[in-house]
Amino acid sequence: MLLDVNRKLFSRSDRVKGVDFHPTEPWVLTGLYNGTVNIYNIETGVIVKTFEIAEVPVRCVRFIPRKNWFVAGSDDFQLRVFNYNTHEKVAAFEAHPDYIRCLTVHPTASIVLTGSDDMSIKAWDWDKQWRCIQARLRDRHTHYIMNIAVNPKDPNTFGSACLDRTVKIWSLGSPTPNFTMEAHDKGVNYVEFYPGADKPYLVTASDDKTVKIWDYLSKSCVQTLESHTNNVLFAVFHPSLPLIVSGGEDGTVKLWNSGTYRLENTLSYALERAWCIALRKTSNEIAVGYDEGVVVVNLGRDEPSFSMDPAGKLIYTRNSSVLSASLQTIQDVTIPDGNRIPLAIKELGTTEIFPTTITHSPNGRFVTVVGDGEYIVYTSLAWRNKAFGNGNSFAWAGDSNTYAVLEGRTKIRVYKSFKERTSAPMKGAGSWALDGLHGGTLLGARGSGVVVFWDWESGEVVRRIDVNAKNIFWSGTGELVAICAEDSYYVLRFDRDAYNAKLEEGSEIPDEGVEEAFDLIAEIPETIRTAKWVGDCFIYTTAANRLNYFVGSESYTITPFDQPLYLLGYLPSHSRVYLSDKDVNVFSYALSLSLVEYQTAVLRGDMDAAEEILPNIPKEQRSKVATFLEGRGLKELALQVTTDPDQKFDLSLQLDDLDAAVEIARSVPELEAETKWKAIGDRALAVWRFDLARESFEKAGDLSALMLLLLAIGDKDGLAALAATAEAKGQNNLAFASLLQLGNPAACVDLLVKTQRAPEAAMFARTYAPSKVPEAVQAWKGDLQSKKRGKLAAAIADPVENPDLFEEGWKEAVARETCAEQEHPSLPISTSTTTATDAETEEDFVDA
Repeated sequence: MLLDVNRKLFSRSDRVKGVDFHPTEPWVLTGLYNGTVNIYNIETGVIVKTFEIAEVPVRCVRFIPRKNWFVAGSDDFQLRVFNYNTHEKVAAFEAHPDYIRCLTVHPTASIVLTGSDDMSIKAWDWDKQWRCIQARLRDRHTHYIMNIAVNPKDPNTFGSACLDRTVKIWSLGSPTPNFTMEAHDKGVNYVEFYPGADKPYLVTASDDKTVKIWDYLSKSCVQTLESHTNNVLFAVFHPSLPLIVSGGEDGTVKLWNSGTYRLENTLSYALERAWCIALRKTSNEIAVGYDEGVVVVNLGRDEPSFSMDPAGKLIYTRNSSVLSASLQTIQDVTIPDGNRIPLAIKELGTTEIFPTTITHSPNGRFVTVVGDGEYIVYTSLAWRNKAFGNGNSFAWAGDSNTYAVLEGRTKIRVYKSFKERTSAPMKGAGSWALDGLHGGTLLGARGSGVVVFWDWESGEVVRRIDVNAKNIFWSGTGELVAICAEDSYYVLRFDRDAYNAKLEEGSEIPDEGVEEAFDLIAEIPETIRTAKWVGDCFIYTTAANRLNYFVGSESYTITPFDQPLYLLGYLPSHSRVYLSDKDVNVFSYALSLSLVEYQTAVLRGDMDAAEEILPNIPKEQRSKVATFLEGRGLKELALQVTTDPDQKFDLSLQLDDLDAAVEIARSVPELEAETKWKAIGDRALAVWRFDLARESFEKAGDLSALMLLLLAIGDKDGLAALAATAEAKGQNNLAFASLLQLGNPAACVDLLVKTQRAPEAAMFARTYAPSKVPEAVQAWKGDLQSKKRGKLAAAIADPVENPDLFEEGWKEAVARETCAEQEHPSLPISTSTTTATDAETEEDFVDA
């Protein structure tokens, strides 16, 4: 079984005696020998919550997620319940007169079952204030109770494992066991039921160093697993993989195939003895508690085993069952992008091997399942076995009549019409250690640092490329191939004519094949998770959770998504891409094939073909077409294609088609139009269209830009109107600047007084409009008096009442103002004969 094992959490701590997963949060719960309970975040590896439970060992812990609780049993005979969100202690009581060795939470009832060194099993109901609703007294175990497990197929029954070498099966509410099995030669440490509905099995682990699988209906031993070198402390069936996981005092965790009972893998993390285990039902994660810490590993791939044929028939597996659904049946249902699609699922049959991959033949008539070092070819309709054999990898040729199988890492067998072809073997196949085969126009194989392509018919090496590849995808046309590496992918074009020409020359083909056979089109720095070719369009999902497509020489994003999704395929009749999550829930997104064809034609420079395709593109996709054309520098064409007003407006500005931009700005609501008019005004200035710029700034309400424009063109009437508009809108600084530029200091003084800036009005009038000083001073004094600052108001000098306090005669200053206005009626002219600082000018007004 090709099973990936990825470590997600490794944390050293005191001895871990109990462990459990939270069903929805990324948490693992650990009970320690030092009396502490820790909750780890699996994703970050840090302890998120700590509880000091007791001063003695905590031997068992379990989440009760329905109540936001966890329950812990310890060597001080106490059962304690805590709210893991608030840290509140919910309950604490003496449950047994001896160590509490094990506990389990009933999956549906409000019951916790506990087992103890007092050789009894008790049931506690939290809805009845943790009252003991039953204790096993008759025909009970005669040694320590080590483990309790509820039967998932019948939650009313449960099993118990004991050091008295027996396993007993009980019913809730009954004081006596249903039956007893003499399970092992030494004490039984663990019992667990098989989670599937197809087998009445349970598994046991014992101090006799063995693991046994039992049929509890016939009470017979099905298989004994021997490999551990010390006491086996746990053994469980994996809920979604065909595995039995066992571990114990030899410090190892062993993975057994639950179908063949073959030992698949042995894990060791050098943390001494393995004491306890937990499995997450919604994923492939397992947690193991050791003498020196806890480890969480992920077994197998998150990617589900599935395949969809060109007609939309989906086939996938769940354990050994093979299920199917047809996506063609949803063609009349309108579902928004990204929403889950309801499917009618039916059971197609079963498969004898655990599938690593499932692959349809190109015509969809056959389905190949590969796993456990074997392959089986089934008919897709009746699910009948058509062919089988040994093999780690399988690849179909383009004709659905030829396929290749990789045995071991060096031997490739080729079959035609389901019979092995003995002629034209793949030359040089034994020269490389290969990891997998990939079908298509040529037979592709990848190994460590190498990709090799062979001709299906002749067996000759077409090309060897030195690259570390994870996958190879051939297009249906046979011209393009994508080679996916760890951090990027390469798109190459296969030139069969160049290859054939090299063969016709009669020269010897080197080990590297024919260099002219492939041309590199593009290298895209993205990590591909799953992919499919649709014509010359390469659709794929990335490790960054995006759905993209590649056409020509560039990649485009269709949509991001917030969880890992895996590509099923594309149905042209629906114009939709279909994807699934790891539980094979199906989602879809729109992608017009005519859009892709249009882009392809443009990239090839065939504008006539592109023009013919354009009417077939849905209107809602036109903006994407325009964005594509804009990116290619075809802005005029993009302007003709787009139906989005905002995009059309931006393109009009870029092309200096201001008349079109004005039409759009006039057609939208006033509030939305302001930014558009501002953009038009800026662009109109750049192309010397001052009239349009003025209109645009007026409609945009951009008075600052309008003032600069009016100053530049010398429009006195316009500036006067602007000053009035600015004052009305409360833009007083702008109004003041406009009046000053118009040479109207009296109006400036009036504006300052009106806006309660009388001191500034008096200072300004002293220099530019002496006749307005008395008015400004009176406003200043009035303001101070209203603020009850009369003494300060009295200290301000009025040039009319106190002309002697000023450096020069006041009448002369007023006369000069009148003369200046007559000579230069449009200029703000200073009537002061000297330059004074603000402080000096203010001293003229204030009587020391």
